[in-house]
Amino acid sequence: MSILNEKRKILVSCPQRISPILKEEVSLLGYPVISEQDTFVETLGNLEDAMRLNLFIRTGHRVLLFLEEFPAANPDALYKGFYGIKWEDFIEKDGYISVSSYAEHESVKDTRFPNLKAKDAIVDRFRDKFGKRPDSGSERKGVMIYFYWVKNHCSVFFDTSGVTLTKRNYRKIPFKAPMQEALAAAVLIAAGWKGEGNFVNPMCGSGTLAIEAALMGLDKAPGLLRSEYAFMHLKGFDREAWAKIRHEARLQGRKSLNGKIIATDISREAIRASIQNAKTAGVDHLIEFKLCDFRDTEIPMGGGTVLLNPEYGERLGKVAELEEIYKGIGDFFKKKCLGYKGYVFTGNFDLAKKIGLRTKRRIPFFNGNIDCRLLEYELYEGSRKPGKGGSEIRENEGKIDNQEGKEE
Repeated sequence: MSILNEKRKILVSCPQRISPILKEEVSLLGYPVISEQDTFVETLGNLEDAMRLNLFIRTGHRVLLFLEEFPAANPDALYKGFYGIKWEDFIEKDGYISVSSYAEHESVKDTRFPNLKAKDAIVDRFRDKFGKRPDSGSERKGVMIYFYWVKNHCSVFFDTSGVTLTKRNYRKIPFKAPMQEALAAAVLIAAGWKGEGNFVNPMCGSGTLAIEAALMGLDKAPGLLRSEYAFMHLKGFDREAWAKIRHEARLQGRKSLNGKIIATDISREAIRASIQNAKTAGVDHLIEFKLCDFRDTEIPMGGGTVLLNPEYGERLGKVAELEEIYKGIGDFFKKKCLGYKGYVFTGNFDLAKKIGLRTKRRIPFFNGNIDCRLLEYELYEGSRKPGKGGSEIRENEGKIDNQEGKEE
C-alpha cells in the first residue's frame, strides 16, 4: 500500500486575504482545519482526499500533499535529502517531473537554483538505480513536486493540482483583464451568495462572476470542468477511485435556481465572450445576457444581490472618465436596486467615494497585486432610523443615506 493512502498533511494554497473563506470551504467539505496562514489552509487526508479537494474547492489555487521533510543546512544537504526519498515508488521511469519551490535561504540568489538541485537529485537516483531517468523541465506537467526550504528545514509535497485550480477550463474567451475564477468565487462567498434570490451583474466583462454564481447556485463542483490534474501522473493512480469521486460529484447539487441571474455589458465583444464561456461551463441556460449600459440593466422583483466590478483606472485621463461611472453606480443603486444588497469590487478607493453611499462593510481582497475592497451597501426601501427601545424602523420616503463610509 502506498504511503499516500495514509492520512498526512495537506496544504490548500490561496492568495492573501482569501484564507478565511477557504478555511470555511475546507471545513464545510468535512475536513479538519489544522491551521490557517495568510496563503494556505492546512488539513489532513490521503491522496483520495486530495482528489476530492481538487474537485470541490472554489477559492484555493493548489492542493499540496505532504511527502517528506528533512534538515537542509546547505545545498548539498538539500540534494542529499531529495536523493534519499524513494521517488521510484511514485514516479514512472519514463515519466516527466516538474519541480518548483519557495525558498528562504542564504545560498539562494536565483529561485531556479534550489529547483535544479532537487531535480538533479531525483533524476540521479533513477539513473543510479535503473540506468534510466525520467524526463524533466520547466514545463508544468507530469508529476509536480513542490517544496518549502526555509532556513535549515525542507518540507516536500506533491502538487496534486498541476495547473492552478483557478483555471476552471471554461474561460475560452477572456475579455480585457478578467477576474480570476477563484477570486470571483471568494467575492461571491463574501457577498453571501448561496444561490437564493436574484443575482445581477452589470459590467459583466467575460462573465466570470455570473458563471461562478451559477455554478455555486447549482452546488456544482468546479473541478468537473477540468480533465487534467497532476495527481493523475503519480505511479499507481487509482482511476476507478477518481471516476467514482467524479460520478458522485455529478449526482449532487440542483438542476435549477430559485431566481434569475442577469449579466449585462455595454460591449458587444464582452457579451459574446460571456455567452461562449457560459456555454463551455454548461450554465448558459441559467444566465440572461444583455447588451446594454449598466444603468439600463433589468432589476427583477424579489430582491437579491447586485454586484459590479468596474474598471479601477490606471491613467489620469481614464480616472477622470471613470468618476462619472462611479457616480452613476450610486444613482443606479438608489433608483433601481432598492430591496437588494449592492456590492462594488474596486481597487480605486478615491473613485469608490464617488458612489456617494454609506458602506456597511469594506472587505479587503487582492486582485493580483492590487489592493482592493468589496464594498457592501444595504439598499433599503427608504432610510432607517432608530425606533423606540433601540429598534430600527424604515421610513418609506425613498431616501438613501449618502454619507461616504470611512476606510477601515
